[in-house]
Amino acid sequence: MFIWEGVSEFVAVAEAESFTAAAKKLGISTAQVSRQVSALEARLSTKLFYRTTRKVSVTEAGQIYYQQCRQVLDGLEEAERSMTNLQLVPKGRLRLTAPVTFGEKVIVPLVNDFVLRYPGLEVQMNLTNQQLDLVAGGYDLAVRMGKLEDSSMMAKRLSSRTLYVCASPDYLSTYGVPHSLSELEQHNCLQGNLDYWRFQELGKPRNIRITGNIKCNSGWSLLDAALKGIGIVQLPDYYAQSSLDSGQLIPLLTHCQEADDGIWAIYPHNRHLSPKVRMLLDYLSESLQPNSKRQA
Repeated sequence: MFIWEGVSEFVAVAEAESFTAAAKKLGISTAQVSRQVSALEARLSTKLFYRTTRKVSVTEAGQIYYQQCRQVLDGLEEAERSMTNLQLVPKGRLRLTAPVTFGEKVIVPLVNDFVLRYPGLEVQMNLTNQQLDLVAGGYDLAVRMGKLEDSSMMAKRLSSRTLYVCASPDYLSTYGVPHSLSELEQHNCLQGNLDYWRFQELGKPRNIRITGNIKCNSGWSLLDAALKGIGIVQLPDYYAQSSLDSGQLIPLLTHCQEADDGIWAIYPHNRHLSPKVRMLLDYLSESLQPNSKRQA
């Protein structure tokens, strides 16, 4: 078994030809350098230096030992540089999962940009609305929205999601504008997976049951129906924002709008967060900030 003690001190003295200069380079005392070198010579049963009051020189055996030790130290320094470069330039596999629509519209383009920046990455993405077991599936991270239930996971908030109730100008000119939650029962409310919409009234969450002539588990289909004036819809911003900005849809009941949901990146609590995962998390967080030019 190789014993490392004294080797760094020996190499430093051999190169500096001085115990004092070697100690200064290593940031330790001259006495400590001397003790370590003496212990190394005793362990090797070999004299490595000729010592006089004026000069320190390497013995013939010391020269042979120095050459071998220098190669080992060079290898260690190269290994450290490799680890540093790995942290600066992420490489290898990244496995992540995200909800289907938000993943397709927002996360995937950002991850693709990240891969363009670091082509040494191999990314495996699974877009699903199911909450997968990250540990069993070998995932590095997942993007999830809303309230987090699993306390065994670490979480980083990336951004937020706003739910809008909205309708087209044509629908509102024909059927009128609802000004209270109770008026929704008089309107054709386009229904997704749930038969209720989420609001906040007097600072408390409130669910309102809705009915309408269209029920579909696709947000894009509901958006299309709303744009065509069929009814009122409640959709997250990543479906409706561009239509709201263009005036094709009009926001409604904003005084009862539910508080924004969190958009989170989660990863296993007991898994070491590698530099490449940390860099992706930072990239997603930066890109999803409201003032980011990359935000979808």
